[in-house]
Amino acid sequence: MGEGSKVSLLEGAEIKKSACYFCHNNCGLNAYVKNGKVVKVEGDDNYPINNGGLCSRGNMNFKFHDHPDRINYPLKRVGKRGDGNYERITWDQALDEIAGKLTRIKSEFGAEALATAGGTLRTDDWARRRFMNLYGSPNGFHNAHLCWIPTFMIETAIYGWCPFEPDLANSRCAVMWGHNPGASAMPEMRHFSDFQKKGMKLIVVDPRYTETASKADIWLPLRPGSDIALALAWLNVIIWEGLYNQEFLDNCCTGFDELAQHVAEYTPEWAASKTWLDPEQIRESARMYATNTPGNIVWGVALDQSGKSGGVATHARALLRAVTGNIDAPGSDLMGGPAQDFITDEEMEANDLLPEEQKLKQLGADKFPLLTWPGYGKIAAITKQVWGKAPTAEWMCEAHPPTVWEAITTGKPYPVKGLISLATNPLNSYGDSKKVLAALRAVDFHVSVEYWMTPSAGLADYILPAASALERPIITSTYGCADFLLASQRAVQPMYERHDDFTFWRELSLRMGHGKENWPWKNLEEANFYRIQSLGYEVNSYDEFVEKQRFHFPEREYYKYGSVGFATPSGKIELASSTLADLGFSAMPTYQTPVENEDDDPELAKEFPLVLTTGGGVMPFHHSEFFNIKELRFLRPEPHMLINNETAAELGIEKEDWVWIETKRGRIKQKADVSPAIHPRVIFTERGWWYPERGAKDPDLGGVLESNCNVLTSTEDKDCDQYGGSWANRGLLCKVYKVTEANTKGGL
Repeated sequence: MGEGSKVSLLEGAEIKKSACYFCHNNCGLNAYVKNGKVVKVEGDDNYPINNGGLCSRGNMNFKFHDHPDRINYPLKRVGKRGDGNYERITWDQALDEIAGKLTRIKSEFGAEALATAGGTLRTDDWARRRFMNLYGSPNGFHNAHLCWIPTFMIETAIYGWCPFEPDLANSRCAVMWGHNPGASAMPEMRHFSDFQKKGMKLIVVDPRYTETASKADIWLPLRPGSDIALALAWLNVIIWEGLYNQEFLDNCCTGFDELAQHVAEYTPEWAASKTWLDPEQIRESARMYATNTPGNIVWGVALDQSGKSGGVATHARALLRAVTGNIDAPGSDLMGGPAQDFITDEEMEANDLLPEEQKLKQLGADKFPLLTWPGYGKIAAITKQVWGKAPTAEWMCEAHPPTVWEAITTGKPYPVKGLISLATNPLNSYGDSKKVLAALRAVDFHVSVEYWMTPSAGLADYILPAASALERPIITSTYGCADFLLASQRAVQPMYERHDDFTFWRELSLRMGHGKENWPWKNLEEANFYRIQSLGYEVNSYDEFVEKQRFHFPEREYYKYGSVGFATPSGKIELASSTLADLGFSAMPTYQTPVENEDDDPELAKEFPLVLTTGGGVMPFHHSEFFNIKELRFLRPEPHMLINNETAAELGIEKEDWVWIETKRGRIKQKADVSPAIHPRVIFTERGWWYPERGAKDPDLGGVLESNCNVLTSTEDKDCDQYGGSWANRGLLCKVYKVTEANTKGGL
C-alpha cells in the first residue's frame, strides 16, 4: 500500500486508546476507527508499559480482530459430542437454555456441582466470581496455580503483602529466578538492558542459557526442581557470613535467630550435588545479591511450576529479601499494598454472598489450604485489618483444578456436573492432559466462551463468541492487587454477536433470578466508572477518563510499613511464619526433593535418565494461542525441544530430527533443537502446541495430545505443592529417542 493510500485510509479516523490482551503486560494500543470499524492498530507512544513498542503478537491485533477463524455467533451442539456438528442459534436462546440447565444442576446436585475455568487475563474475572457467589459455587479456577498466585500468597503470609513491584531504576542487582523476559516480556527486557548499562548487576537462575542469561553477570544453570536447595544455601551464606541487614531485622522481622540455626546445615557444599552447581558459584551469587543493595528478586513462573518442591522454594526465596532488607526501600521490591483510592476487584466480587457452608465445599480445600478458603480467609482477614482491603479472591482463592477434573470423572468427593470455560483451552493448558480429556468427555454440561474453535471448545455443548481486546474496556491492575491502574477503552462495539464476558455473566445471572440490584451497571463502562469515580478526576465517564488520564499511579511512598505496618499476626515480617504454621505447614522452609529424582527412585531414573522442564513459552505464541494465525505460525511452524549437543550425539539425534519425549505418564513428539545452551542432563520442551489446521474434532482434536507437553506432567496429589496444590511441570524424569516408523506404530 502506498503512502497516499495509507493517508486516505486514515483520513477522518478517530483514535481510540485500547490495549493488547496477548500477555500480562497489556501494552497500550492506538486503534484507528473509521465508520465504526478498526482500520489500523499501532502501539501507543504515551503508554508507560510499552512506550509504543509492540512484539510480534501485539502487531497481530488487527488481524486477530476480524480473523476468518474467529467464532462470531452462538453455537449449539447437535449430535455426538466431539463430532464437530453445531447449529447457529441466537444469543437469547443460548442464555435461556444455559440458565435452565444450570438451574436444574443446582436443584439436583447443589450449587457446588458447577465449576468454571478462566483464561490468562482475557476476561473480567470479578464478574465471574460475582456470578459464582450469587449462584453459590466456590469452584471457580484458572491455571493460576502455575503462575504467580502461589508466590503472592506465600509472600503475603510472610510479609503481609507481596512486594511484586521491583524499583529497578534505583537497583544495584536484579535476580532473574526462572524468568526470561528476553523472550517473554520485551518491554521489561528493554528496561533491564538500560539499567545494566548504568551498572546494575544481573544474576540469572535458569537451566538454559537463555536470551536473558546471555546478558547476566552470573548464570546459574541449576537442576530443574532444585531451587529450594539453592535458596536455602543462599540464606546460609548470607546469614553465616554476616551479610544480612541487622537494622532491618531488628526493626521489622521476627525469628532471625531461629532461622539462622535452621539454615546452618544448608551449606553451598550440601547444595552443590542437588543443584549441579559448584559451591563457589553459589557463594559468589549469594554475595553479589547481598552486597549489592538495594536489589531485586524478579518473579518468574519456575517455582510455581515445580510441584512438591515449589512452595518451600518460594518460601525460602522470600526470606532472602527479608534478611537483606530488600523490601519497600528505594531500589528494592516494593510493597504497594491494595489500592486505597479506587474500588478493587475484590470489592466487586461480592464474596460476602457466598455462604460459609459453601466455602467449606471448595474442591481441594481439605488438601491444599493456602490457595483455597481456609488460607485465603485467614490472610484476607489480616490484610483487611491492616490495609483495609483484601487480595482478589478470584485469583487467590480457587478450586484445585486437578481435583475438579477428578470430581467430574469419578464423582468424588462429590459430582461436578457443569463446566463453563472462558477464553481457555484446558486440554492444552492444564497438567496431565489425558485426565483433562477424560473430564471434558465425561462432564454432563459444558459451555465454552471462546475466540477460536479449540480442541476444548470442540467438546462443548454450547460455544459463545467472546469479544476481543479492541471490543471491550480494560482496567489493568496486576490481578486486582496493585495500588495503580491503567485504563483502556473499547475501540468499537463487538462485531457480529460477540459479547464481553461481563455481559455474559450479567445476562445469565439475571435470567437465573439473581436480581438487577446485584448488577446495577448495564455495561463494563458503567462498572469501571463506578470503580474509579473516587479518584477525583474531573471526568463524567469511563471513556473520558481514558482519553484525558489513561492511568493512575499514586505518589510513590517508600517504607510504607512505617505507617501501615505488616499485615501478619505479629505485625512484623515473620521469618518463622505463624500463618503458615497455623495452616499446618512448617514455619520455616525445609528441603524437599524434586518431584522425581534419582535418589528417591533410582529404578525410575534408570528408565528415564534425563530431567525434564516444560512450560516454557516461546515467541510468537502465548500459551496455546496464535497457532492458527499464519503470519505467526510462519515464524515457528513446528514444535521444538532443546537438547544438549553432547547428549544428542550419544542418542544419535541430529538437529531437526523428530524425537519422542517420554515420561511415565505418556509421550509427545517435537523436533530437536541441538545446542550447548542447556545442561547435558536437561530436556526443555515448548508449551502450547496443537495443530488447528487438522480441525477440532474427534478423534484427533487438532492433534492436542501429539506435541503438547502437558501430556508429560503430573497432577497426582503426592507430586503437588503442599501449600497450594501447584502441579509438577518441571523436575520430572524423562527419556528421549528418535521417532521411527517402528516406534510410531500404536500412536501416543
